[in-house]
Amino acid sequence: MRKSILVLSVCLAAACSQGPKWESLFNGKDLSGWKQVSGKAQFEVVDGCISAKAVDSGPNSFLATEKEYGDFILEYEFKVDDGFNSGVQVRSHSGGSHVYGYQIEIDTSPVRRWTGGLYDEARRFWLYPLSFNQRGRDAFVPGQWNKGRIECIGTRIRSFINGIPCTDLVDNVDASGFIALQAHTMGPNDLDKGVQFKNIRICTKEPARHLMPEEGIHQVNAIDNTLSDKQKAEGWRLLWDGKTTEGWRSAKAAGFPERGWRIENGMLIVEENDGTESTNGGDIITVDQYENFWLSVDFFITPGANSGIKYFVRPDLYESAGSAIGCEYQILDDTRHPDAKLGVAGNRTLASLYDLIRADKAEGWFRMGQWNNALIKVEGNHVEHWLNGYKVLSYERNNQMFNALVAYSKYKDWKDFGNHRTGHILLQDHGNEVRYKNILIRELPACE
Repeated sequence: MRKSILVLSVCLAAACSQGPKWESLFNGKDLSGWKQVSGKAQFEVVDGCISAKAVDSGPNSFLATEKEYGDFILEYEFKVDDGFNSGVQVRSHSGGSHVYGYQIEIDTSPVRRWTGGLYDEARRFWLYPLSFNQRGRDAFVPGQWNKGRIECIGTRIRSFINGIPCTDLVDNVDASGFIALQAHTMGPNDLDKGVQFKNIRICTKEPARHLMPEEGIHQVNAIDNTLSDKQKAEGWRLLWDGKTTEGWRSAKAAGFPERGWRIENGMLIVEENDGTESTNGGDIITVDQYENFWLSVDFFITPGANSGIKYFVRPDLYESAGSAIGCEYQILDDTRHPDAKLGVAGNRTLASLYDLIRADKAEGWFRMGQWNNALIKVEGNHVEHWLNGYKVLSYERNNQMFNALVAYSKYKDWKDFGNHRTGHILLQDHGNEVRYKNILIRELPACE
């Protein structure tokens, strides 16, 4: 009996120690199991690889698996010509002439270098830009074969390039779908360029047992108004619960405004009035004050709208007929609102430190008609503004240069503006409809 138990234990241990059971998705000879679902680029088998060249018109081209997959680990090798753009779709779908869903990027741009980043094709755009992960940006080797790995388990998607962790996303939009290879539509000067794939294999049997080790990279949680276990462990907490007014009050009264703000479908919405500053419901501020923190806020700007996210707000020190006074991350439709042309050298445009420092934005970083993310990092006197994963400005406060900027701004008459050790966080009522959600804060240790 003891011998039988021992043999069984040894067999179980051996089974548990075995690696993943792989299934090949490409036989190296033809495109059996695959079908083209979009675009005019021609996918063909050349020297044992799936190969595609650029075309200069029409939608992006995709070669998709005939089967759909839910939880899995996918591995593949790829080689891409310099200047070409490609990617691997997972849990994706076809809608008429286009493909939508999660894409692990293949990006040869020498400036951006976001191979391994996670893009939501034809839907929400970038969910995990590699500006969050410098080591991940450096993992891709141009001009050579690279190895990609994608782990899709439940609501979590992770990607790796050459064994280096690149992305870590939590999202619940798609639980299954096809896998597809992309050939991006390119300009007329790039039609000789393309991409190759080989050694494409998938593990669908107990993939959660064969995950790569955790390495502590930044995680993005795209499930509205929630915190992942990893975010909780890192010290993030919800600054707004997505349902109530708890933790927030009027900037000029003890309670929450009775009008001018509403909560709807997990959004905190400042309502349209007449476009004037704090004449409807007025600004709202956090009940608590904060010193060192990372603040992440998703925002949606309606056409022509103006609002702002302020920090180091001290309504007990500053009395103002309009909005409460504090350092402001500007929320603005730059193309339609006249405030974008005021101030000095664009310092009232979107993501700027309002009336003080212009945000350095490139075209396409902001998405009108879509949700965008503002990230404000405050570590002592060092402050950064981020927009959709891009750092757009940084500055030091409590010094001569900052005080000189204040002296030539609308804040010149407010003593010690922007230099306070602590303050409230504020969402501004500027008389236009702007929507907010996923308001998270990570408090950092106090500076000495």
